Amino acid sequence: MGPTGPIFTGRRIPMPRLIIATLAWMLPLAVQACELAPGADCAGADLEGRDLARQQLQGINLSHANLRHADLRHADLRGANLAGADLSHARLTRAILEKANLRGATLNEANMVSIRGWALFGQGARFNRTRLDGADLSFARLSNARFEQASLYAASLEMAWMTKARMIRSNLQDADLQEAKFNNASLEGADLTGANIRFATFQDTWMEGCTGCPLDWMIPKHPVE
Repeated sequence: MGPTGPIFTGRRIPMPRLIIATLAWMLPLAVQACELAPGADCAGADLEGRDLARQQLQGINLSHANLRHADLRHADLRGANLAGADLSHARLTRAILEKANLRGATLNEANMVSIRGWALFGQGARFNRTRLDGADLSFARLSNARFEQASLYAASLEMAWMTKARMIRSNLQDADLQEAKFNNASLEGADLTGANIRFATFQDTWMEGCTGCPLDWMIPKHPVE
C-alpha cells in the first residue's frame, strides 16, 4: 500500500482484493476498529492517548479497552460499560459517568475533577492517586474500591456504598459523606477535616492516623480480652 493508494507492480491484483484494499485505505481508522458512537460495541479497543473530548458515547461498550492517557474531558459516558478498562492517567474532567459501569476498572492517577458520577458502579475499581475534587459520586457503588492517596476534596459521596473501600492517606476535606456506608473500610491516614458525616456509618472501619474521623466508631483490630 502506497501513501496515496495500492501499489501496482505489474502483477495482476484480483478485483475483489483491490476493492477491499482501496476501501480500507479510504475508511477512517476509528471505523476500521469500531464506530465510536452511542451504544457501539468497542470492547477491548486500543484507544490509548485518543482525543475523545466532548464525544457523545452514551451506552458504549468499552469494557477492557485501553484508554490510558485518553482525553475524555466533557465526554458523555452515561450508562457506558467500562468494566475492566484501563483509564490510567486519562483526563476525565467534567465527564458524565452517571450509571456507568466501572467495575474492576483502573483509573490510577486519572484527572476526574468535577465528574458527574451519580449512581455509577465502581466495585473493585482502582482510583489510586486520582484527582476527584468536586466529583459527584452520590449513590455510587464503590465496595472494595481503592482510593489510596486520592484527592476527593469537596466531593459528594452522599449515600455512596463504600464497604471495604481502601482510602488510605486520601484527602476528603469538606467532602459530603452524608449517609455514606464506610463499613469495614480503611481510612488510615485520611483527612476528613470539615467533611459532612451526618448519618454516615463506619462500622468496623479502621481509622488509625485519620484526621477528622469519628474515632469512637473504631475498635482495635486485636481486642484485648
